[in-house]
Amino acid sequence: MLKSNNPVSRLAVAAFAACILASSAFAQQAPTVRIRGTIESVDGNTLAIKTREGTDVKVRMTDNVAVFAVVKTSLSEIKDGSYIGVTGMPEPDGTQKAIAVHIFPENQRGAAEGFRPWDARANSTMTNATVAQTVKGTDGQNITVKYKDGEKKVVVPPDTPIVTFIATDKSDVKPGAKLIIFGAAKKDDGTLEANRINVGRDGITPPM
Repeated sequence: MLKSNNPVSRLAVAAFAACILASSAFAQQAPTVRIRGTIESVDGNTLAIKTREGTDVKVRMTDNVAVFAVVKTSLSEIKDGSYIGVTGMPEPDGTQKAIAVHIFPENQRGAAEGFRPWDARANSTMTNATVAQTVKGTDGQNITVKYKDGEKKVVVPPDTPIVTFIATDKSDVKPGAKLIIFGAAKKDDGTLEANRINVGRDGITPPM
């Protein structure tokens, strides 16, 4: 690279280098896709999956993949201070009606915190937040959750699926199991790769 004593030229060179670095960093951030479905076969680190939409995809698990079993738990396990994810449907009064709740292990507190659109069903939402208050209501449990940018009031009907994550290993990754992959990375060659797999245990379909 040519050297220059001109301050303007030096600034231009620095700016150009910064743009190259930023472009490289952006290129390295592979887009991700969410996958729900059933494991059809396992070949080494490669999963053949029939998605919820009926398409066939293959996902390669990374060598250091984290595997979590999705297991049933109860509403009574949701306490003040719990960090939870609420799959919800917006109600006219501004509350969220839960269609599923998952309780995060303590070491996952803060994961994907916030409120966002979700694809469990049309118009559904996801709120990952800390429970500030729980009160028994006429239609179920009324829960106030708080996250860094705000709070939501959630009604959890009695029949709402409540699940949690348990760290496990690849023994739970087997044909017939239902799974959800929150963010499979799409590589330049079109292949999909996942560093985390969430598998329903005992026939559970991850409800989130």
